Formats: sequence, structure tokens, C-alpha cells
Amino acid sequence: MGERQEIPLPKRRYSLHIILVGASHPGNLGAVCRTMLNYGFDSLRLVLPTCSPDDIEARNRAKHAGRILDSCQVFDTLQEATADCGLTLGTSGKREIGSKTTFRHFIYPWEMAERLEPYSESVSLVFGEEGKGLSTESLAHCDFLVTLPTWEGYPITNLSHAVNACVYELHRSTVRARQGTDPGIPDIVPLERSMNPTLKGILQQGIKEMGQALPGNDDRKESFSHNLRRGLMRSMPTEDEASRLIGGILDATTALQYVAGNSEWKSQRRRKITPVEEE
Repeated sequence: MGERQEIPLPKRRYSLHIILVGASHPGNLGAVCRTMLNYGFDSLRLVLPTCSPDDIEARNRAKHAGRILDSCQVFDTLQEATADCGLTLGTSGKREIGSKTTFRHFIYPWEMAERLEPYSESVSLVFGEEGKGLSTESLAHCDFLVTLPTWEGYPITNLSHAVNACVYELHRSTVRARQGTDPGIPDIVPLERSMNPTLKGILQQGIKEMGQALPGNDDRKESFSHNLRRGLMRSMPTEDEASRLIGGILDATTALQYVAGNSEWKSQRRRKITPVEEE
């Protein structure tokens, strides 16, 4: 269970407004709010909704994102809802195929994220009514269209799932570009998995010493060391992970030496490993 932190929303060059046309299910409305806030967006606009932001089911599904329901705006037309936006993007799962494509020219969510990354105006991302989608008239109002890479055998997704897929890609792009430099995106999960050569040498030396402390013949010891080293390096551990592994390997080697009656557990007991070439 992740804890909520008192941090600002991520900063983006553009401002995004999620627009739901004809929203009819309060549960979906609440779920949309929750997924929006999960990825750092909080502007919701409703066009002719048939359910209320104050519906108890919407509130229950929104969980801690109820503030989006508190501040959402309601409009009579899509034109009014998008009047202050430099770009209006429509979404649909109904796709034309092959040479018949004359109207529904789509891009995927990751392409949308790439194109919006340098954009500095307001953007509206429009979703249609559950079970119906956006009308041809509404799609014609949009500057370009986005579709999910769903399977053609069952291409239409639930409204909240569609919103989730789109805002995830937008936030993913922001995280990759600004994690650690934006107060709203703390550097918690490392984007790069790397280990400096010195630490790598220490880890490999520790694995070798642990293998040598095992019972059995030299072939068994060497095989263990090779397999453990390759298995660990294949996972591409971070420097923090490697440091923790080194400590455990050192303690395990000392324990093996003690159990085997090898006096090195006492005479060479130490709290760090030095690569052979540095000794």
C-alpha cells in the first residue's frame, strides 16, 4: 500500500483537461477521477453528463480523488468545453480499415505523449459516452484522434480504462524526462540501472570468495561462482542493490568458513571486500 505524500502535481509545459461527453455511470466517473490523480492530472470537464459529480457511487469510486469531482466544470457543448484549448484530441475505438480510412486517422497514446511533450498550450483530451463513444460531429471538432492498440476482436474498452491508458502514457513521458528534477516526481524508482566498475569488481570478488568457501571439489565451487555471477549481472542490479548483496555475501562466506572449521572466518574476518587486483 503506497502512502500519499504532500507534494505538488508534476509540472508540464502543457495543461491537460480531461473531457467526458455524456458521462452516464457514476462509478466510471469516480474511477476516471482516481486514475487521473494517480498520474498527476486534476482538471475534469463534463459535457451534458447524465450522472452527478455528487453521486455517492462516484464519490466512493474516486476514493481520495474526490477533489476532482469538487472542482470539475460542466458545459452544454463540446465547443464551450474546449474554447480555451490550443489542441483538442478525440478518442475512439471504432476504427476504419485500410483504403476505407477517410476520416478516422489515428495515432497511439505513446505518439500523443511524444507530440505533447514540447507543447506549451492547453490541451483537451475528449472521451465519449459509455457504450456509444464520440459522435461523428464531436470527432470532427477534434484536431486529431487517438486510439488504443486494442485487439480488433474486442476493441472497445471501458471508459475509465481508456482514460487510464492515455494519462499513463502522458505521465510516463513526463517521468522519463523530469524525474528527480521536478518536486512532483521524486527520484524514488531509479530510471537507470548501472553499477560502477569498482563496485562490480567488489561484487564479483565476493562471489568468488563465497564459492571457494563452499564444500566440494573445485569444479563445483567454480560452477557455483560462475552461475551466481551471471545470474546477478543479468538482473542488472543498481549500486544500492549491489552494496546490499555484497554485505550479505560477505556474511555468508564467513558463516561457511566457520561451519567448515576454516580458521579464515576468524583470521580474515572483515567488513568489506577488496578486489584481488587492489590488494
